[in-house]
Amino acid sequence: MKNFEWVQPATVADAVAALAHPGAMALAGGVDLLDRLKERIASPSRLVSVRKVAGLDDLVIDKGTAKIGANITLARLAADAGLRGSHAIVADAAGHAATPQLREMATLGGNLAQRPRCWYFRSEEFHCRRKGGTTCFAHDGDNSMHAIFGNKTCAATHPSTVVTALVALGAKVAIAGKTSREIELSQFFVAPEQDVTRETVLEPGELITHVTLPPMSSTTRTAYTKQVAKQSFDWPLCDVAVALAMDGRVCRQATIVLGAVAPTPMRASAAEKVLVNATVDIVAAGRAARAAITSATPLAYNDHKVAILETVIARTILAAVTASGPQVAKGGQP
Repeated sequence: MKNFEWVQPATVADAVAALAHPGAMALAGGVDLLDRLKERIASPSRLVSVRKVAGLDDLVIDKGTAKIGANITLARLAADAGLRGSHAIVADAAGHAATPQLREMATLGGNLAQRPRCWYFRSEEFHCRRKGGTTCFAHDGDNSMHAIFGNKTCAATHPSTVVTALVALGAKVAIAGKTSREIELSQFFVAPEQDVTRETVLEPGELITHVTLPPMSSTTRTAYTKQVAKQSFDWPLCDVAVALAMDGRVCRQATIVLGAVAPTPMRASAAEKVLVNATVDIVAAGRAARAAITSATPLAYNDHKVAILETVIARTILAAVTASGPQVAKGGQP
């Protein structure tokens, strides 16, 4: 590990200024970045600690809208009663991430901006496409945990277990930099075909400040499922977030987001179309799940993920139909 400068700004403006230094990187919980330092994937000249930046650890819910600071830990997201009332699947997803110890450290911003956990990318012995090489070693190697969609250029899966729930609810992410901006979270991620060396639209010197969730309609029903190979801490085989706008048992609008099966969070558009204006029962859920896996392109050792994903999608759809709606008290505070 090379020597680096340590900077601890107190404001967003100071953090942005500090990150403008060539080779600077932001440090929040440090779960991902410290791993990359040890794995010699990252060699920053300056670490900018944002843990004490004012306002980045705020969580405000007003009239059903949730504004979540980037420094909010996953443990706090999982436990927050207000968020469980207004946007329950986000709290559910946060509670399924990593281990209890890591959730106390890991932040929302870091979870969204973390780099892939592909074992070839993480090993200094493999100069893969993500690191500027010419080969995706997962294509001909051990790809049992890799992508089953969009895996032609790079087979690494997106590692966040919170992002599927956030995208399903139409979250927006605020970014501070030379020019502040807010974009749909679904547009925050970069596909390998666009630029295989990066995962997000963050430019050098930019920083995630918060995520905003719009109010949920009283007719919206949601559910989240993370499927792992073992019950103790494990990276997901897949995770699924479902948001359905229901009219009785009839679905008027559907959003289904898949995680851990593609290099970026993926909308299951074909499945959504099956559900719109359909009575949601076990038959419709099964038809939607089958539609979702039609375009899968599994590799030599991960075709098991296709069947697992199909089952998880169907179960999550059915769980959403029977779930309770958002709960917002008078005055807008859950």
